[in-house]
Amino acid sequence: MKRVLVITYYWPPSGGSGVQRWLKTSKYLPQSGWEPVIYTPENPDVNSVDESLLKDVSADLKVIKRKIREPYAAYKFLTGKKKGEHLQANIVSSEKKGFVQKLSAHIRANWFIPDPRCWWIGPSVKYLSKLIEGGERFDAVISTGPPHSMHLIAREIHKVFNIPWIADFRDPWTRIFYFKHLGLSAKSLRKHKELERSVIAEADRVTVVSSQMKTEFSQGEFETFRDKVEIIPNGYDPEDFDSVEKAPDAEGKFVVAHTGLMPESANPDKLWKVLGDMAKSDKDLKEKLMVVTMGQTDGSVKKDIAENGLSDNFKDLGYVPHAQSVAWQKRADILLLPLRKEEESKAILTGKFFEYLASGNNILAFGPTDGDLAHSLKETGSGIICEFDDENSIKEAFVKLQKPNSPTQEQIENKQKYSRKAGAESFAKLLDQITK
Repeated sequence: MKRVLVITYYWPPSGGSGVQRWLKTSKYLPQSGWEPVIYTPENPDVNSVDESLLKDVSADLKVIKRKIREPYAAYKFLTGKKKGEHLQANIVSSEKKGFVQKLSAHIRANWFIPDPRCWWIGPSVKYLSKLIEGGERFDAVISTGPPHSMHLIAREIHKVFNIPWIADFRDPWTRIFYFKHLGLSAKSLRKHKELERSVIAEADRVTVVSSQMKTEFSQGEFETFRDKVEIIPNGYDPEDFDSVEKAPDAEGKFVVAHTGLMPESANPDKLWKVLGDMAKSDKDLKEKLMVVTMGQTDGSVKKDIAENGLSDNFKDLGYVPHAQSVAWQKRADILLLPLRKEEESKAILTGKFFEYLASGNNILAFGPTDGDLAHSLKETGSGIICEFDDENSIKEAFVKLQKPNSPTQEQIENKQKYSRKAGAESFAKLLDQITK
């Protein structure tokens, strides 16, 4: 069996969406003739921990962990956080406009390029080089970002040992929504663009998760490389949904659920107004409605829910194990999927969408109605997307989505192509191509 080195920052017991793509791909790759070997930090500074994800790590899977040194200790000191306290997601792009956050964003963008994990690049290249020189065999290497420092580790291994390389982008690099808010100097911006171009130019294949991302990596300065860019979307693992029961403590309720991160810029504030108005005139809805959030939910969301008279209908569970999140996805009558209120959201097709898809329940999404999410919702018959400020469309969608989902046979078949197993098969095909 051929072996592929997978360089990833996120790996169990780290929680959150960044873990899922390669945890699941590694689970299914061996079925297509490829043995993954994981290289990941031993002590990453992540915002959540989920020990339950370890169940998907095979006892036969080789996982190489090495210590990483990161600058977040200074951030914690400045903000009064304890040493072991987890960071809030996206701290450098925080919408809180305090001095520390602005300073952190400036330092992060201009001192640590491409990201605060850059201190791990040199030590990792040195360690992996010794492994390979000592007889460790890798037929290919895959790096997955963000953080994009992982690509720079793989780039050096690729150059020195001529090992075929796939650069996997779960999110864009310089075109990600928060990049324009980082306060980059002209010199720093040039450096980011130079590094991004070098990765795309030197990798044997570049994989992205959506068609809009492929367009971005195939035009302008990247047009020369467009033939090497492939779409391998995120997906769902049916086993996650077969092995858990529905959430038990919502009997008789009409559940509107959101799982994962909901920052201020993704707060569907007009939805809370619409639901508040409907609950005032519909006693039955007021009694049955249950809005459940789990993960990191911004204070603005809770504030808007309260101001619209829905406090009694709201439950915030905070971070929960992945299995419990899946249980609520199975139980929900409507699943909320708000993107960020950013132009770049057209290219975003989150991993959460595919888990929602696997649940079979209706999705109420918010964001661009001409983006990748809108296309996938229509393709799979799984829900409706509304503009954030269109109250009439939001109300119409909510009323319509109260009825059970009834996709066509074609839509059911379209849904099946988004399984994690199918994604692993796609990666295996690419690996076979570049190692012929």
